[in-house]
Amino acid sequence: MKILITNDDGIHAHGIQILVQELSQIAELYLVAPDRERSGTGHSITVFDPIKVTKTTFPGVKQAWIVGGTPVDCVKIAIARLIEDKIDLVISGINHGSNLGSDVLYSGTVSAAAEAIIMGCPSLAISLDSDHSESDFSFAAHFTKQLVISLMHWGIEPKTLVNINIPAVERSRIKGIKVCKLGLRNYDNLFEERQDPRGNKYYWLGGSLMQEEQDQDSDVYAVEHDYISVTPINLDLTNYTLINKYKELTLSFQKRNFPDLETTL
Repeated sequence: MKILITNDDGIHAHGIQILVQELSQIAELYLVAPDRERSGTGHSITVFDPIKVTKTTFPGVKQAWIVGGTPVDCVKIAIARLIEDKIDLVISGINHGSNLGSDVLYSGTVSAAAEAIIMGCPSLAISLDSDHSESDFSFAAHFTKQLVISLMHWGIEPKTLVNINIPAVERSRIKGIKVCKLGLRNYDNLFEERQDPRGNKYYWLGGSLMQEEQDQDSDVYAVEHDYISVTPINLDLTNYTLINKYKELTLSFQKRNFPDLETTL
């Protein structure tokens, strides 16, 4: 199996190093990761600046590159240009910190995995529920390796993104694995006003996570209660329950305001 590994914490992050050590035992690895931390970049891509790519060496991988761009840039350029072999699976992580609920929309980790789906390759996004860079990633990496072994046996469904969050607790405290839906994640956003040396105002985003009641089927609830959360994510954002309603409303709107337009609804 040929696996592309990336992240949003940068190529020197502890999580990606431990992941490579584990997966190098079972697969042929390619590593394409950002030159520095790119957390919170979501699905952004670099279009107005050149993307600097530097080939490097990395223990346990066949080929490795450092990319001066976003996590999504890494996946796009890796599959489209850098790697000649067909990639069987993309793994993004292991992230320092969880990616739960609506956080997946901000997450560079999950967005890199989502880009793999767009490019026709199944993917996993792996996160450890800890913000400490020196956290113990060994169990998360071992779990990922065992999951990949199972996927090799089961077969990997195409265009499938699975978001996985692992509690940062001792192995003995992890209760099990739950397949979940996305939960709720909201923040009391705080924009602190400051001034630069020239007197110009700027703002620094802060704030903390708001405590909300969670559905027991959600990924947030699972991780808070020491379960590993496994969430299949669909990139189709269409709200199908509203399609027929909006067809009726739009048809009425068109007949009333633009009767000369062809009816195609």
